[in-house]
Amino acid sequence: MTFLRYLTYEKPYIYLYLASFLISAAVFFTDADGSWTWETFIYAFTLSSIVLLGFLLFRYQQHVRVIRQMNSEDYESLSLEGEFAKAHIEELKKEHIREMNQIQERKNEHYDFIVSWFHEIKTPIAVLRLLQQTDMNADSLREEITKIENYVDQALYYAKLDSFNQDYDIQKCDMIKISKEMVKSHSKTFFSKKIRIHFLADQLEVQSDPKWLQFIINQLLTNSLKYTQPGGEITISISESPKEKQFLIRDNGIGISQKDLPRIFNRGFTGETGRTHAKSTGMGLYLAQQLSNKLGHYISCTSKVKEFSEFIIHFPLDIDPYVLLKKTHGE
Repeated sequence: MTFLRYLTYEKPYIYLYLASFLISAAVFFTDADGSWTWETFIYAFTLSSIVLLGFLLFRYQQHVRVIRQMNSEDYESLSLEGEFAKAHIEELKKEHIREMNQIQERKNEHYDFIVSWFHEIKTPIAVLRLLQQTDMNADSLREEITKIENYVDQALYYAKLDSFNQDYDIQKCDMIKISKEMVKSHSKTFFSKKIRIHFLADQLEVQSDPKWLQFIINQLLTNSLKYTQPGGEITISISESPKEKQFLIRDNGIGISQKDLPRIFNRGFTGETGRTHAKSTGMGLYLAQQLSNKLGHYISCTSKVKEFSEFIIHFPLDIDPYVLLKKTHGE
């Protein structure tokens, strides 16, 4: 099929050959003497040269016309390689458009995040100013400072998403130890809201980056604390199977509606819970999921309104995140 397509593009040269052959044959057959002479040869050569010159002028005009039409999508290639080159250029254009759309999308995402981030961080700053003008309560001060720190961490880790491969260190991590450190950093919130914390496991070793895991667990824990009513409880447990290890954070808070549940990890999504109970950038769970995916893990969630929410970090056993990241980034 390709050879036949090739011949369709070479028809002008085939016609040129036939024309030259017919001219030469006609000259020799019409020669009265019927013998080979230089005059007959030169005559046939001259006629063939004229045909060749006309052919070259014709092909030149064709190429000029195609070059002028190249800015338009509707132009005909003059050769098989030209057809493939055209198809390749079209694919490059599509790929360029896709990349430009992705760049524009990331630019819009960055803009939306920065705008929402500025709006959110203004709230604890305003509260701090108000506390400054009144009798400052130490617990309230710590709570607002913690909020600011969390927002700053979100902005920092969001900025690092694109350069993640330059800033990770895969090693053995104890999830329970890391989660206890995060609980300790939120001890004032646990105390002020009288929320109980239960650890149902002593150790869970996984292969990951401890710094990024701290951020991920902190986002999940912050989310549970935000939507758990005073006097509630949060439970941290583990589960292991032949295929994966699981780290679970469960609270008995206000829960998430089934309508919102599939979208809670979307960038900027706040849902009914975020709109009715507290202001939110909708970036915490998004960043936690994105970083988990980059580490070779993923997060899932189950929930029931007014009963519980349970976030699970899955660590697949058949995937070594260290090897996976090395292959992904060609190191």
